[in-house]
Amino acid sequence: MREQSFVDISTVNVREHDGGAQDSQLVPALTIASHPMARRVGERLLLSALAAGREVAVSRNEPVFLRPGNVLGSHLADPFLSRKPVVFSSAAEGRIRLEPGEGSRVAVAGQVLQGPWELSREEMAAGVPVELGGRVVLVLHLADPSASDAVDALGMVGTSVGLQRVRRLIEQVADLNVPVLVRGETGSGKELIARALHQRSPRRSAPFISVNLGAIPRELAAAELFGARKGSFTGAVRDQEGFFQAAHGGTLFLDEVGEAPPEVQVMLLRVLETGEIYRVGERTPVSVDVRLVAATDAHLEQWIQEGRFKAPLLHRLAGFSIRVPPLRERREDVGLLFHHFARGELEALGETKRLEPEDAFAEPWLPASLATRLVGHDWPGNIRQLRNVARQLIIGNRGQPRLQLDAQLEQELASAKAVPTGHPAPERAAPATKVTSRRRPADIQETELLEALRECGWDFQAAADRLGIHRTSIYDLIERSPNIRTAGDLSVEEIVRCHLECGGDLDAMVRRLEVSKRALGRRLKELGLVSTQT
Repeated sequence: MREQSFVDISTVNVREHDGGAQDSQLVPALTIASHPMARRVGERLLLSALAAGREVAVSRNEPVFLRPGNVLGSHLADPFLSRKPVVFSSAAEGRIRLEPGEGSRVAVAGQVLQGPWELSREEMAAGVPVELGGRVVLVLHLADPSASDAVDALGMVGTSVGLQRVRRLIEQVADLNVPVLVRGETGSGKELIARALHQRSPRRSAPFISVNLGAIPRELAAAELFGARKGSFTGAVRDQEGFFQAAHGGTLFLDEVGEAPPEVQVMLLRVLETGEIYRVGERTPVSVDVRLVAATDAHLEQWIQEGRFKAPLLHRLAGFSIRVPPLRERREDVGLLFHHFARGELEALGETKRLEPEDAFAEPWLPASLATRLVGHDWPGNIRQLRNVARQLIIGNRGQPRLQLDAQLEQELASAKAVPTGHPAPERAAPATKVTSRRRPADIQETELLEALRECGWDFQAAADRLGIHRTSIYDLIERSPNIRTAGDLSVEEIVRCHLECGGDLDAMVRRLEVSKRALGRRLKELGLVSTQT
């Protein structure tokens, strides 16, 4: 169990693309998120020609979309799409300009274009749905040209930059005997990463044991993990083997490791340092050979400051760290994931023919407007939530010609979109580098920023629109403003106290704490606190 080496891989926001060097290797791309022929979902078009100053025209008959790793593909080919192409070209400051063809219906993030439109590189990095003719939905994003197949042998679905990075990290560490800490939001697929590490390691033929520490009563956690001697505590009627011994020779996955009680944290630290465990009620150590993979969606560094988690244990667990990107950071994968889950549900119902209609003129089974909403949704529950939405849609529309939202799903998907929408393009005759309605963030003082946030109820998009800046600039301004906090700056005690005093009213809590409503809502969910508004 003893570590062979210590590897510290810092986890960064994948949407920053791990620094300028790697960012420069990414190119704008269009990935099919929805198409009347579902087999086309996941095919993409790299817009590499834009870097050379050339335009790219996209219509029913041109150009060819390819599945990553393949050499053969096809044009969009839907008979309802216009032959008049949508033209993509480069603009100032790394932006991309979209010019809808005459008679072509083009919508960006659900907004129908009346003329040329521009999107910044930051907006492309976030992923923006582009709807063509009410039939096909593409996601404009930044892509790694070297991306391979969209589904690997272990069921990881997607070709986004963030997921490709996760795959690379798995390959780098899988065969090493170092503990791995997988960090990511709830529902983002952390156990899938742990299983991938096990399957690609020399331990693949030995046991893989998965344990959710958050589901074990705190008073039983030590006995469950390390075993117990008969009579060592009330209810111990026989000798008990713990999860560490059950995983001997293999991999032990500890989910929600932040929930480990203090005494268990000490015992985990010992086994990581010595490879030995003590069963509850015994004084003789037992040697175990286990590769430990832990996972958490908690901010353990903050918990260390609050005395809830031991710093040495974090350092040991994080021999190698892998950050799983949330679904909102990989919008180009949403279409693939939705169809992956939908196909499984349709197979159970015997209705897979809906994915490949015989009539090319039939209305799409997945309406483009619904696909746009799926791509643009925040997905606070990530892949788990998307899977549940897919199941609800498929079963709720069983036997129907196309998917429609019921009242429950309508409410679930009704939250404000976080996806950027861009802005009208300036006239080519006046090639200004900035749109006149936009301001320089550096010109905005803290007092003006605070006033806008308060007047907009701490809705960052509304405040950004009021100030005439991009939403992403709001975060930079807040970071430079010493008197404005973020939801991550709030202590657990302050949140719990405010929740109690406000009776769970999220709007009232936002007004009192003066932080982002969306971010505070996420903190409440992490803490298991129910809000009366969302």
